[in-house]
Amino acid sequence: MRKFAIRLCLATASLGMVASCGDLPAGGPNAGQILAGADKEDADFAVYPVTRATLPQLSSWPTRGASPAGGWIARTKGPSSQIIEAGDTLDLAIWDNGDSSLLTQSGQKVVEMKGIRVSPAGEVFLPYVDQVYVAKMSPDRARNTIQAEFSQIIPSAQVQLSHHAGRESSVDLVSGVNSPGNYVMPDRDFTVLSLLAMGGGITKSLRNPQVRLMRGGKLYATSAESLLKSPSQDTTLRGGDKVYVEDDSRYFLSLGATGREAQIPFPHDKVTALDAASLAGGLNDTRANPKSVLILRNYKPGDLRGDGSGPGKERVIFALDLTTADGLFSAGEFLVQDRDLVLATQTSLANTKTIIGLFYDAVGISTRLDRLVR
Repeated sequence: MRKFAIRLCLATASLGMVASCGDLPAGGPNAGQILAGADKEDADFAVYPVTRATLPQLSSWPTRGASPAGGWIARTKGPSSQIIEAGDTLDLAIWDNGDSSLLTQSGQKVVEMKGIRVSPAGEVFLPYVDQVYVAKMSPDRARNTIQAEFSQIIPSAQVQLSHHAGRESSVDLVSGVNSPGNYVMPDRDFTVLSLLAMGGGITKSLRNPQVRLMRGGKLYATSAESLLKSPSQDTTLRGGDKVYVEDDSRYFLSLGATGREAQIPFPHDKVTALDAASLAGGLNDTRANPKSVLILRNYKPGDLRGDGSGPGKERVIFALDLTTADGLFSAGEFLVQDRDLVLATQTSLANTKTIIGLFYDAVGISTRLDRLVR
């Protein structure tokens, strides 16, 4: 009995030494540590529970990591033919069956005019006719227009026209596909998805590919997933457009009592809190507190609102309780945003287990010391 008392005293002293040195070992903070001081008037962060009642309001708040200004351009159907633009070239063959002609010599029935460039003003110069405006016309309409001009001086003239697209009738597929390059638009109803297919498809190594469109000095953005799901978003291209595809740069951080502490990229356009927990390897069975899963987010000063239509403070903590049906359903609807921190807090039971473990370790130490004394 006396030996056990000695071992107990040594164990208690050992635990006292551990406690005097600071906090006990832990795999992550608990909810009390994170939320301490939230109820004070001068707190520099705010806490919002995520429930069925609060979801509509929280979902209307500003989104971080949004697409560049201008969003995306909806599809508008274009002409099913090519359109002549400045910089294009035309090849003309003018047929004349008359006995005498201004264009042909004796015995000659056709005159060919190749490489006629459309001027910046949209015109082409033709002998005996002068300038003829052909820009914004289909090749068939331009042929009819040129033939009408020639028929005033050569009634029997017949015109054949070949159109060769220039820079303003092509688009650049810059990167993120198997065959990037400059592509001539086969018609003016040519869309982004058609261009990506012409380029051999999106590179498989890209993560949640994001499609970027540069037009007129503006940048537009969407995801390949969105384009495939919404045909109305398959933008009709214009000459001079530049398209490139890149990785989704968004990510969230996973810390605490999860199966994976890491920087986790967004695999889809939308990631819910439940998705995030799954991507992080789930909650640790022995350490995590499912009643207090926290999502920490920084808002910009311009996002702050005093009427509830936005956060009241720049630093915000969203609290989820995954032990209730309402909490689970709400977590399945609450969207994680770019650079969020998803924190699975540690249950207080884990600290209790740590103390018990230290106690038994201490008892083991004292037993060894007792043997040494003997």
